[in-house]
Amino acid sequence: MQLNAEIKKATDPIYQKVSKVIPEIEWSFHAPLIHKINMLKKEKNAVVLTHNYQTPEIFYGVSDVAADSLALAVEASKTEADIIILCGVHFMAETAKLMNPKKKILLPDMGAGCSLASSITGKDVRLLKEKYPGVPVVSYVNTSAEVKSESDICCTSANAIQVVESLGTNKVIFLPDQYMAKYISTKTKVQIISWVGTCIVHERFSAQEINDVKKQNPGIKILSHPECSPEVIAVSDFTGSTSGMAKYVDKNQPEKVMLVTECSMSDNVQVNNPNVQFIRPCNLCPYMKTITLPKILDCLETEANEILIPEMISRKARKTVERMAAIGRGH
Repeated sequence: MQLNAEIKKATDPIYQKVSKVIPEIEWSFHAPLIHKINMLKKEKNAVVLTHNYQTPEIFYGVSDVAADSLALAVEASKTEADIIILCGVHFMAETAKLMNPKKKILLPDMGAGCSLASSITGKDVRLLKEKYPGVPVVSYVNTSAEVKSESDICCTSANAIQVVESLGTNKVIFLPDQYMAKYISTKTKVQIISWVGTCIVHERFSAQEINDVKKQNPGIKILSHPECSPEVIAVSDFTGSTSGMAKYVDKNQPEKVMLVTECSMSDNVQVNNPNVQFIRPCNLCPYMKTITLPKILDCLETEANEILIPEMISRKARKTVERMAAIGRGH
């Protein structure tokens, strides 16, 4: 596809927004795809829901909703579109299907997995419940529908503490992220029994790396995700969900900032904060990066890669996600 005058006119407003993070030579390849995707969305009454870790050409170019896991789950339940394209990873697409079971949910790449989601199975949860009878199970949203169906409630990094405390018990099983569990345990009196999963993006950050960045950039603000290790969180100025980090930058406008999370997050937040300097020692999520504009277009044209969940699993899993959504976002 060529960048002709019609496409240039239609996509120029988008490029003006992202020009500081996407070189013009790259945009000439992105723009025709963006234009065609946006035209097809109208024809097919489709929406694109995009996670914060997607690249800027997707995040700003074709998204109807771009947000964190909690907001995507809520928006999936609200949309009146016939087709939802989920630009994220598999568990996010499953969650969208749970929230809107009658809609067609498509994932541009069925190989877009998650190290946390693959670290635990429904059988593992059943064994945990046998070991700790009567203890409620809180599943991080980064889990399969099968795992959710064996749980009592889901949470995201934006509302994990609220969810844990909403159960009114002195002990919960939290899975699968062991670092998230440790973070929650510092914020509540509820005893946390954890699993041993980790995120391949966040586990690679070290406190030494963060301290080196601080030495090289006096006054820099370090914002970390709760999936990071306790050592990284200890040397951070703020810890929160992806939406929490974005709001921190929007509100505080630090001179320099480092987002200790997936690389594309910094690009997407910088677009709306041009006066903030982003220091970018970051880690790519190989799963998120399987989602590309050509795959989104192909998915929309062919309506392939539909997310289907067995009714026996979806019925139980849906309740856990609805309970999470009802609690809403943490303070």
